[in-house]
Amino acid sequence: MSASLNPLHLAVALDDAGWHPAAWREPGARPRDLLTAGYWADAVAEAERGLLDFVTFEDSLALQSAGRTGPDDRTDQVRGRLDAVLVAARVAPLTTHIGLVPTAVATHTEPFHLSKAIATLDYVSAGRAGLRVRVSARPDEAAHFGRRSFPPFGAAEPGRPHVPDLVAELYDEAADYVEVVRRLWDSWEDDAEIREVATGRFIDRNKLHYADFHGRHFSVKGPSITPRPPQGQPVVTALADSAVPYRLVARAADVGYVTAHDADEARTIVAAVRAEQEAAGRNDDTVHVFGDLVVFLDERPGVARARRDRLDALAGETWTSDAEVFTGTPSQLADLLLERRRAGLTGFRLRPATIGRDLPAITRGLVPELQARGAFRRSYEARTLRGLLGLPRPANRYATTATAVTAATAGITGAAGTVGA
Repeated sequence: MSASLNPLHLAVALDDAGWHPAAWREPGARPRDLLTAGYWADAVAEAERGLLDFVTFEDSLALQSAGRTGPDDRTDQVRGRLDAVLVAARVAPLTTHIGLVPTAVATHTEPFHLSKAIATLDYVSAGRAGLRVRVSARPDEAAHFGRRSFPPFGAAEPGRPHVPDLVAELYDEAADYVEVVRRLWDSWEDDAEIREVATGRFIDRNKLHYADFHGRHFSVKGPSITPRPPQGQPVVTALADSAVPYRLVARAADVGYVTAHDADEARTIVAAVRAEQEAAGRNDDTVHVFGDLVVFLDERPGVARARRDRLDALAGETWTSDAEVFTGTPSQLADLLLERRRAGLTGFRLRPATIGRDLPAITRGLVPELQARGAFRRSYEARTLRGLLGLPRPANRYATTATAVTAATAGITGAAGTVGA
């Protein structure tokens, strides 16, 4: 590695056949395999072959849509997906080093359930689990649950008074959500399980703790029914594209994905996140800021651009994304990533436009290019996701400060049931 710069971190975001909506029509896309375990296992194995830090799995609570605020009637694009957490759990035993970060929509799911699921994923993967927290204001997603409703949130809506308030409310709720999840992960001390056959003692009740979270959005007693995860705290990540999401990253996340479109914008965004981090009292914590990019890669200049044009023609429109769409060679992409790193980004989450072609171009083209420049690892240096990202294993917040669950209690009543002795 270059002595003058920190190691570059790389992740890939896996979604359907790729991020371009016509990716499933590309030769080699395997559209008939999208709902099979083998498809996802192959993609993650390719990412691990390239020594990437982690993969994220996209998810939502409604069908994919060409519109960002509601359903559509298109039948020429992929619709239907598997559950991201369950896919990650299926892939975990087939991999060894790479981090696995499923997406979960905090707006309509319970933090107790998700904390247990991600803790389980951390056990299944031996310390490689993470979480990408999403919020949703889509009325169609809310209608699946019937507990709340949202006003229209279309392209013409952002200037209306209710929109900033709604956005702020959803992200405040997400911050509380992450806080509940983190408390539940800590509700068992690391040595709470005794497992002494001779004495018949499996757990030490004094080392289980109530989370006791009471806020505007959640009231959760705890403790969890799953012991503390191997990492202590699995890695929490979030996508951030404006001031309010930057605040969520700074308050609650270990990694934020941002959508800068040039080095100057990257520098401005990093400064904004760092200011929010200071305001949140987290100056001593490592919070990574990753740039998000959609990538079309080919060794021949112009071929990647032609492929994008061909897929746009198949889709019947010029496709755009919230993130910058890069078309070019691995060498050109390496130049861009290193320039953005100098602007303050600590890593990148690359979105392969087509998984069949662009994921191998990342692992077999971009990665060797970065290695040749001394900017990327040549072997995995840690076995946990926190270790790969240079994040220490945190101390348990309750080990010395919280009131223990008393041994006289007949059972431990948590948010989802009772655990016997």
